[in-house]
Amino acid sequence: MNKVFLIGNLTRDPELRETPSGVAMCRFAIAVNRNYSSGDGERQTDFFECTAWRGMAETIARYTKKGKKISIVGSIQMRNYEDNQGVKRTAVDIVVQDFEFLSPRDENDSFDDVADAPRASAPKKKPTLQAMDDDSDIPF
Repeated sequence: MNKVFLIGNLTRDPELRETPSGVAMCRFAIAVNRNYSSGDGERQTDFFECTAWRGMAETIARYTKKGKKISIVGSIQMRNYEDNQGVKRTAVDIVVQDFEFLSPRDENDSFDDVADAPRASAPKKKPTLQAMDDDSDIPF
């Protein structure tokens, strides 16, 4: 099984692109803090490159930006490439299968259209309770 769960902050604004066949693709990176500190008390951080596809790619690109916290569920994918100097390198990418925004929406965040804004479910009304004056059924 190849599954990874990460919670971190975006290190840069997401980059939305399209493949030649028109499929949306979004690349971004997240910084994930480790649960422990090094010997000098400094907290260690890991950085992960992530790729989302289709509708997820468009949503992530539209509603997130650098510094926002996000939860990612995905799979690890290794790829080999040659850098500009001809050195063979290996990269580790996280292919996003599911995500959740964890940062609260800023008041400064704007949407192209009110209909584009993500919606939170309306709070349910609490039932009103009525006082009871009848103590005759209490067994003690």
